[in-house]
Amino acid sequence: MEISFIRPSYIRFYENHKEELDTAIQNCLKSGELTLREEVWNFEQTLAEYVGTKYAIGVNSCTDALFLSLKALDIGPGDEVITVSHTFIAPIQGIVHCGATPILVDVDDIELMDVSKLEEVITSRTKVIIPVHLTGAVCVMEKIMDIAKKYNLRVIEDAAQALGSDTYYYGKLKKAGSIGNIGCFSFNTAKMLGAYGDGGAVVTNDEEIYKKLLLLRNHWNMSQLSVRGADYPQPEILGWGWKSRLDNIQAAVLNVKFKYIDEIIARREQIVEWYIERLFKFRDFKVPFFRMNAWVWQEFHVRVEEREKFVEFMKEKGVELLVRDIIPNHKQKGLGLEHFNLPVTEQLAKEIVRLPLYPELYNDEIEYVVKSVKEFYEK
Repeated sequence: MEISFIRPSYIRFYENHKEELDTAIQNCLKSGELTLREEVWNFEQTLAEYVGTKYAIGVNSCTDALFLSLKALDIGPGDEVITVSHTFIAPIQGIVHCGATPILVDVDDIELMDVSKLEEVITSRTKVIIPVHLTGAVCVMEKIMDIAKKYNLRVIEDAAQALGSDTYYYGKLKKAGSIGNIGCFSFNTAKMLGAYGDGGAVVTNDEEIYKKLLLLRNHWNMSQLSVRGADYPQPEILGWGWKSRLDNIQAAVLNVKFKYIDEIIARREQIVEWYIERLFKFRDFKVPFFRMNAWVWQEFHVRVEEREKFVEFMKEKGVELLVRDIIPNHKQKGLGLEHFNLPVTEQLAKEIVRLPLYPELYNDEIEYVVKSVKEFYEK
């Protein structure tokens, strides 16, 4: 059996919802509504309501969402922004492109920002904390927000992998992205709600941040093509903006997929439970801890001591796995980050491998993955 890591997800979802998707895309093409029009506005409203914020702004990617959020907070040269190395490069990249300095802290054993390390790196130049909700798990936001309030810092949640994830925040259930000053999401093809191309969004409850992001994403141009149902005049004083817009066709695809978000989340959880139930017994195959602070699974990370042998064996069995971040971001040559000492991050980079996890996996494919893992440990 051949099992691809992710590609069948796109194909099978399209096959299962072909009529809806074709109609949505064709309506955009027939109407000529392709840039910042009805589908984008509908998606922004749906996303804001789902996450539990007042505003949402569609942009080209989560990478742009993070960068533009930092710009909206006026982050620039001389400022410091705290985040983690155990993540995709995007939040660190956004900090550097603003001219600011990234300050990296280690993660804990479940791959989330170690909040006990935060206060020791805060200086008079610190302006923002970017916690990364990796694999669907939500960072300890109560402590992060308390520290931010204590030092008068802003918080941008990198929720690229956590759409739909809930956490208790001072006794109330809140969605990832809705707790900090700003939340950023990815709709890249492989994400929980993947478009058929790039896509991202920013959410916030702050009207001033919202209005500034509308300008930043669209050449500093506040026109009726930027927002529906609001009377925001063009500023008399111009600023430098960017071109980072969620296009109408991708928004149309996302509006279709949003109808099935609960089914997508539930099926991913079902697959993870299937994996854990059958693979937990293998001592050298470390499955994730049961996490009270994560209710969605974007990726299924496991830690394997003999990772290279394991990946090669699974490849021979026809099962494609994903190994990423073999060299953690702060150890990549040329980035100027090698002075950070992050032992947990460095150990995770040696062990983590990702198993296939997408709702369109067939049951016999899941069982074949499990059977292949068993064969590796029982041979």
